[in-house]
Amino acid sequence: MFTEILSVIAPVGLLAAVGFAWDRKGLPFDTNMVAYLVTNLGAPCLIISTLLANRPDLDVIASMALAALLVVGSVTLVAGVGLRFSGQPLRVYLPALTFPNSGNIGIPLCLFAFGEEGLALSVSFFAVIALTQFTLGIGIAAGKISARDVAGNPVLWSAAIAGVFLVTETSLPRWAGGTVDTVAGIVIPLMLMSLGISLSRLKPNALLRSTAYSVLRLCLGLAAGVGVSTVLDLDGVARAAVIIQSAMPTAVFNYLFAVRYGNRPTEVAGIVVVSTMLSFITLPFLLAYVLSGPGL
Repeated sequence: MFTEILSVIAPVGLLAAVGFAWDRKGLPFDTNMVAYLVTNLGAPCLIISTLLANRPDLDVIASMALAALLVVGSVTLVAGVGLRFSGQPLRVYLPALTFPNSGNIGIPLCLFAFGEEGLALSVSFFAVIALTQFTLGIGIAAGKISARDVAGNPVLWSAAIAGVFLVTETSLPRWAGGTVDTVAGIVIPLMLMSLGISLSRLKPNALLRSTAYSVLRLCLGLAAGVGVSTVLDLDGVARAAVIIQSAMPTAVFNYLFAVRYGNRPTEVAGIVVVSTMLSFITLPFLLAYVLSGPGL
């Protein structure tokens, strides 16, 4: 188990370290360009590529969609009230506390733990998290939610396109599928390198605050996952997948939103990396907990 978890988390730390060293060497890297490239082109291709590669059942998508929406809603409410009460800016910290890294960490974990069934469930959960993150999450980071911006969001359209191919049980032409897969493949490395670059500029006092919010993200996510799976009466692999995906560390996309809208990106970078490193400690206990649950 230790080796498998390390194989999932190590690339996050190593690629961030590359970015960190890159910045320390004074080499050129345009984080704003990367933020726009990933959010407008890379993320949509990642959604289409992931869904069409794994093709989850539509009933599975529906059940996971409801669970994901309830998790996002509950965490947003609790974290929003807490931040407002403590006088902290919602635009900076609320997305980082709300949206988990259910893609490049949660999906591999569910596949490792539960095989193809876990993969289908986790991909469905991830798709809904991505949709809410690129609508609600961007709205929070920008300070406003525009119906026009939501309707024109590339991620929303990419999910709709993937949905058409899933319903009709068809595939993209080979040339289009290859292009989408190639673009999707550059998303995670670019995000993690830009994350490391921001970390190289992180001040010690901001690191302490980032650590506190990292612990809060993991605790809120776990509580929401357990609560939603109980309310929906989920058991077996479905319950485990919801809890695992909900309890993941802060998603890297939150950092890109912070860069794009000038919301203290170095602090958000700290939350992403620290929560990811902390999850390396908590994941064995999390997996042991879900594997001992009902129906498994």
